[in-house]
Parts: sequence; structure tokens; C-alpha cells
Amino acid sequence: MALTTELRTQLQLREVAGIPLQASTVDNWSQIQNFEAKPDDLLICTYPKSGTTWIQEIVDMIEQNGDVEKCQRAVIQHRHPFIEWARPPQPSANAKDCMVSYYHFQRMNQMLPDPGTWEEYFETFINGKVGWGSWYDHVKGWWEMKDSYQILFLFFEDIKRDPKQEIQKVMQFMGKSLHETVLDKIVQETSFEKMKENPMTNRSTVPKSILDQSISPFIRKGTVGDWKNHFTVVQSERFDEIYRQKMEGTSINFCMEL
Repeated sequence: MALTTELRTQLQLREVAGIPLQASTVDNWSQIQNFEAKPDDLLICTYPKSGTTWIQEIVDMIEQNGDVEKCQRAVIQHRHPFIEWARPPQPSANAKDCMVSYYHFQRMNQMLPDPGTWEEYFETFINGKVGWGSWYDHVKGWWEMKDSYQILFLFFEDIKRDPKQEIQKVMQFMGKSLHETVLDKIVQETSFEKMKENPMTNRSTVPKSILDQSISPFIRKGTVGDWKNHFTVVQSERFDEIYRQKMEGTSINFCMEL
């Protein structure tokens, strides 16, 4: 049975260095901080609901079809404490679609506080009071470091538009060389439709008490531009102004629709 709204209100986020995190993460923070990455580790460092599962699946399939004697560890993190020792690909999605996806994820994730109404969540998100903090700080922080470290910056919208080209980028970043037929297989097996059907990626085996997919599926739409079905004109204009202020000085450019 899913948690009641009253119980979910008790699952408040706790802050570490000003970043709101789940209690389970905070309780294990010392262990996380003491993690020692290897020089060839691949750190998948995403903001939540920006294509994490998709990139993990792509990396796993490239690794499975590559040189088994040169396997890398792929570690998922939503922030960047280990960049000096690991090579991170940084998948990101435009902020409006990310907010929508995160909202529905928080609705169905019984381990997170109830997000409230869309109007309430809008305020929570733009103020960076969601789990893992501000989208702006995360993306801008990584973008500013992309030329100083070995970082591959990927965009969800580009993967949707040309998955083969983006998978090739990941493959080259990992130092892998795969046959064209293997590459085509990875493109097919990591398609949104395939992942939505795969219990390993759609999280259908996770108990309803943790992920209640009767509220919203874990892998929901995977589209670009779904924000238009949620944002009012006033919200969109306000968001655009906040985005301009927060992301001022960066050359990063997101596609808002395909």
C-alpha cells in the first residue's frame, strides 16, 4: 500500500552544504564522501529526471559489447564530488521539461515529500528546494567546468533527435570501438519504447509502496516539449525571465521542442 499523504509529509528533505537531499542519502553521506574513484571510472552525473536511466542503459550496453578486459565502473551521481578522479558524461534536459518530469516522479515516488499541486511545485522547483537542489546551479556549474576536465556534455533533446550520433559520442568518450551492426543494436535496444517495456529500466518490479506507478509511470513520455501541457503563459514567461537571470553568461543552449 502506498504511503498516505500524512506519512509522506514526514519525508522532509534535509540539507547538506545547502543542498536538499533525501534522509537516506544524508544518513550515508560520510560513506558517499569517502568513495574513492578509479582513474578510468565513468561518472554519470545528471540532474534528476534528465535522462539518467537512458544514459546508464547506453553505457551498460556499450560496456557489454566492448573489450571485456577493459571494463569500466559506471557510477551514477547527481552532483560532482569526484571529478578529479573520474571521467563524467553529463546528460541534461531543458529545465521546463525536467521540471515536469520531476514533478510526476515526485508524485509517484513514495519516498519523497508530496509535491503538492503543480502551482506549488513550480515555486519549489524554481527556488531550488527539490531533492539535489537547483537545476540552474547544477547545469551551469558543470558547463563552466567542461573545458577544464574530461567531461562529455549530452543533451536529452539531441539523443531524441539522433540517438545513433549521440551513442557514438558516448562510445568514443569511453574509448570503445564497436562494429556498425552492434551500434545499430544498441540504438534499437535503448530506444524509449524498448526501455518502457523492459522491467529492468521501467522499474515495474519495485514495490508500489516505493514507486506507485498507478499515479505516474517511472518511464513516462520521453518527449520534448511536454512542458507546454503544464505551464501557463504566465508561468512560462516568469520561468524564462528567471532562466535568463540564472544562466546569464553561459553559452549553453537548450532545445525546447523538436
